[in-house]
Amino acid sequence: GLYKSRTEKNLDGYFLSNRSMPWFLVLLSVMGTQASAITFLSAPGQAFTDGMRFVQYYFGLPLAMIIICISFVPLFSRLKVYTAYEFLEHRFDIKTRTFTSFLFLLSRGLSTGISIYAPAIILSSLFGWNIYITNIIMGGLLIVYTVSGGAKAVAYTQQLQLIIIFIGMAVAAYMIVHLLPSGLGFMDALKISGSNGKLNVITTGFTKNGFDWKDKYNLLSGIIGGFFLALSYFGTDQSQVGRYLTAKNDKESKMGLLLNGLVKVPMQFGILLIGALLFTFYQFSDQPIFFNQVVHEQLLQSSEKNNAIRIEQQYNQLNTEKQTILKTWSTKPEETKMKLRELNAQSQQLKNNYQGLFQKAGISGDTNDTNYIFLRFVIDYLPHGLVGLLIAIIFLAAWGSIAAALNSLAATSVIDFHLRFRKTNTDMPASFDEALSKYHISKYYTLVWGVFCIIIAEFVIGMGSLIEAVNVLGSLFYGVILGIFLVAFYIKSVKGHAVFWAAIVSELLVVLVFLLDKYNIIGVSFLWLNLIGALLVALISKLLQSCFPNR
Repeated sequence: GLYKSRTEKNLDGYFLSNRSMPWFLVLLSVMGTQASAITFLSAPGQAFTDGMRFVQYYFGLPLAMIIICISFVPLFSRLKVYTAYEFLEHRFDIKTRTFTSFLFLLSRGLSTGISIYAPAIILSSLFGWNIYITNIIMGGLLIVYTVSGGAKAVAYTQQLQLIIIFIGMAVAAYMIVHLLPSGLGFMDALKISGSNGKLNVITTGFTKNGFDWKDKYNLLSGIIGGFFLALSYFGTDQSQVGRYLTAKNDKESKMGLLLNGLVKVPMQFGILLIGALLFTFYQFSDQPIFFNQVVHEQLLQSSEKNNAIRIEQQYNQLNTEKQTILKTWSTKPEETKMKLRELNAQSQQLKNNYQGLFQKAGISGDTNDTNYIFLRFVIDYLPHGLVGLLIAIIFLAAWGSIAAALNSLAATSVIDFHLRFRKTNTDMPASFDEALSKYHISKYYTLVWGVFCIIIAEFVIGMGSLIEAVNVLGSLFYGVILGIFLVAFYIKSVKGHAVFWAAIVSELLVVLVFLLDKYNIIGVSFLWLNLIGALLVALISKLLQSCFPNR
């Protein structure tokens, strides 16, 4: 990455790779930025516990890629912007640009902190290291090449990282099926996981009482809510916009984005399928009652030790019964399915009781083990060389996405705040000394954001499913940011003053809806927040503009 990023020491080189990237590098960079360690670490656990319905979250993505290629890419390419938010000052005013940039910095800074925490789990779980120190080590190593190399280092390292990642995940899937009892193949594994509700790829969200708005993942929320989330993420989030602004021209940008829309859904399907296969594997093997070994051992040394041992013994007995009943799978499949579902329901109840002991024992570690399920399988069952490969893959995925995020955070800080409010022209400077000064300032901002994200990582321990946490966080801000851009593109009568106040009011209302849902006052899945935020900005800004046309 450092070798490839030998470029002129200026803003174009550091943030946009001198706009020289071909479409396939744009594609890999876009995919690598979105597919963080959270994707490969948490997604199999998500499918293991909740089934594959999470894949519906991506169903709106291909349509979003088409809209972005039609409306966003040509405009950004024509204006030769460094960040997406520069356009907003052209269209509205400086305060709208600044507010939107601030929302991006806040959301991306917080979510990048979570992304640093994800791989730190691995070292902590493997070696029993202190998670706080591990976060510092992980983030520190990452900052070195991101600060040094800029956008080109990010793009070329992501290319190699993704190749290794796909090979490693394919090997892991093969090993899961290979380690099943003799005579059981891939299709048998799917039948067993499917009979226990893990292949629920399509769910409508409709119940006897009508549509369940609180249901997180279903066809409707995936296509509509997922579309608005993807439109905002790829169209207005600088961590992604910065990837396709590096392309040679807008044709290369569009090619990379459209192929991402085609590849992302099957890619995510495959990663989730690993979790479904893993569920089948643990029907035949001794499934731990809690996959986070470090916290499990802490409980066994606490005041709740006796209760923990008792529940674990009952759980292990159910594991044995499951392995016994599965011997009749080929001769009595329907009867076996029914009995297996009953035993898994009992196992889940015991697992819930076990997790309740953590609070009684005063254990403050990560007591949600969704993120550890795939990792624990890798450590316990794969040959040592493959263990190293899979752990390296999770590091690579983490660093690829976090590096792109830090680069985008620095770009937004430098272009939309530092240089803008110093009233310095952001075009290519005539003086080499001036270019070098801006280049060094950019590196300092990258370093500062790296430190900030490490600090955030220290406060996200115990958040549960990390892949879900990142998407919930993004949904709090993405809808409003998208709404501002949609008004800019399609509602020409609305001016800066109206959209600025509409955005502030809409953001407050989105947070209010989220809090009302969290405390069960109303029921709205987080994916709908993207649609709500975008619509609120459009409607309120149009209303304000009609009330105060002179502004």
